[in-house]
Amino acid sequence: MTGKTYNVLFLCTGNSARSILGEALLNRDGAGRFRAYSAGSFPKGEVHPMAVEILDQLEFDTGGLRSKSWDEFSAPDAPRMDVIITVCDNAAGETCPIWPGHPVTAHWGIEDPAAVEGDGQREAFLTALRYMRNRISLLLNLPIDALDELSLKTRLAAIGADETARERNI
Repeated sequence: MTGKTYNVLFLCTGNSARSILGEALLNRDGAGRFRAYSAGSFPKGEVHPMAVEILDQLEFDTGGLRSKSWDEFSAPDAPRMDVIITVCDNAAGETCPIWPGHPVTAHWGIEDPAAVEGDGQREAFLTALRYMRNRISLLLNLPIDALDELSLKTRLAAIGADETARERNI
């Protein structure tokens, strides 16, 4: 399996903020090892403007980011996912489609920055970005090629449950 590119799908309800941040971060930081996607169970239809603004300011490629349904990734011609990570409690509790190949799943709950309006919104997005970056950093340091499915699932769940991953400034 060495040299394999792992497909990761970040899921949220609206696919406008947290899952988009995960997609952008993993595609940049995990380039070559990972290919990230994002989707939602009830997509908003557009990426939140604050997510785009912050990613643009940090020089991320935002050109291909869009809010889309998870149905795109359960279709027969969709990329086969190795890992699916839910990032909001709503998506974690919803009945998900049957994913081809039965990928490893994990939950990395992060508060919805899009729910914050007014002066605190930018800070909420930066906090969500920091939490996601910390967790992705831990993912990138896993010996993923050497882990069996159960071990990978356990390690990904631990990343999502690790409160210190929220606080580290990686």
